[in-house]
Amino acid sequence: MNLPPKVTDRAFARLAEIGAAKDGHALRVAVEGGGCSGFQYDIKLDAPEDGDLVLEGQGQKVVVDEVSLPFLENAVIDFTEELIGARFTIENPNAASSCGCGTSFAM
Repeated sequence: MNLPPKVTDRAFARLAEIGAAKDGHALRVAVEGGGCSGFQYDIKLDAPEDGDLVLEGQGQKVVVDEVSLPFLENAVIDFTEELIGARFTIENPNAASSCGCGTSFAM
């Protein structure tokens, strides 16, 4: 059984803070070929589509398309704030290695 990704309260809180749901948007997390390690994350605000897995919390939504879902099995989607900036992050137990940029990984 494939376990869906989890979304932290901090990530949902950030989506609420920027008003994503008010505009009919969700945080879309997708996996694409490319990047310096073979795969890369594409994270953006987007409208949910048919076939998406929808994860909901605090009145907000995070969506993952059917193709990306196996790559994100049991991953954790979070939001971090550091001195160098703030961003949504993905802790992916399926990634064999990742690039320093945090958006590229290998399986």
